[in-house]
Amino acid sequence: MKKFWTKTKITLEMIKWEHSIFALPFALTGALLAAHGVPPIRTLGWILVCMISARSAAMAFNRWADASLDAANPRTRSRAIPAGQLTPGFVLAFTLIMVGVFLVGCFELNRLTLELAPVALAVLLGYSYMKRITRWSHLVLGLALGIAPSAAWIAVRGSLDPRITLLTAIVVCWVAGFDILYACQDMEHDRQAQLFSIPQAVGLDAAFWIARLLHLTAAALLAWFAVLFHFGIAGELGVAAVALLLLYEHLLVSPRDLRKLNAAFFTMNGVIAMVFFVFVAADIWLRR
Repeated sequence: MKKFWTKTKITLEMIKWEHSIFALPFALTGALLAAHGVPPIRTLGWILVCMISARSAAMAFNRWADASLDAANPRTRSRAIPAGQLTPGFVLAFTLIMVGVFLVGCFELNRLTLELAPVALAVLLGYSYMKRITRWSHLVLGLALGIAPSAAWIAVRGSLDPRITLLTAIVVCWVAGFDILYACQDMEHDRQAQLFSIPQAVGLDAAFWIARLLHLTAAALLAWFAVLFHFGIAGELGVAAVALLLLYEHLLVSPRDLRKLNAAFFTMNGVIAMVFFVFVAADIWLRR
């Protein structure tokens, strides 16, 4: 039993379950907008099950697929598989279990959610191989998180409103931007290992400008999103807060100073996601 709990703890650390805060607030935002308020508790519960299991499957699969790459990278060689804390077989089995839980959750929601589940899994699991074939893997990661609000909308309504796909595009730009910044610390390793990324392809200065452009695009699309959903003062304040937080994130790091990169990546992006959700939830409540 002790060994089981030890492995469970290591697995949770490996998949960084606390980073669910990046995509979960956007999924909940999609659910609230679809329901014009709080969705039925049963629906909300299964959305949470699907979100957590899908992300857990994606993270575990990524660690399994990248085990040899992680072992060669000084920054990642202490991860669970390269460090010998978990076996590849155990991690793959955990992935399959999480995929099964995800499919059960999709079945419990509605038919369209279940029909689109393989598409979602293809994006979530396929991302792990993108750095091997394209410098634009950051956009695929963005899509992996960005489908969350559209998927939640489908889970609530059983259909897709084109307006919610704009939030998917916003999350794609937001995530791709901060993933480009995060990849800057692996630029030299990616070049040596012949892996693809924007920093590896164009260098730090250009990578920072591409990240800035993506985040500027996200902010502009967010303003458009507020118009499409007729946000009131609370929603508009949320859009302004996100724009300011994105600006602050870029003030924390520069091509010549990456020391605060982890703070910009983990702390600020978690704050951005939660701030947006809270303001949108408040806006919906005030307009009811």
